[in-house]
Amino acid sequence: MELQQGFAVDAGEVSQRPVGMQAIERHYTVAQLSKLWLFSESTIRRLFIKEPGVIKISHQPTRKRRGYTSMRIPERIAQRVHRRMQGLP
Repeated sequence: MELQQGFAVDAGEVSQRPVGMQAIERHYTVAQLSKLWLFSESTIRRLFIKEPGVIKISHQPTRKRRGYTSMRIPERIAQRVHRRMQGLP
């Protein structure tokens, strides 16, 4: 995890796909996936918080503000988790 200008960035595992293709791939927010899958946002966060490949941007806490983590979930990772939840390989 790198710390840059007050943000901690954790990109998870690096895929074998070319860098340009990873940037073009659709990325979902927690709110978007919760609407698509009909789960609560907290359930989606629990499913993906330790999933390799999920982009996490952490804002460090200060005296006046709490810290929080924004997540962006690549489409291929969402598909992988969905298959796993269905019991498929």
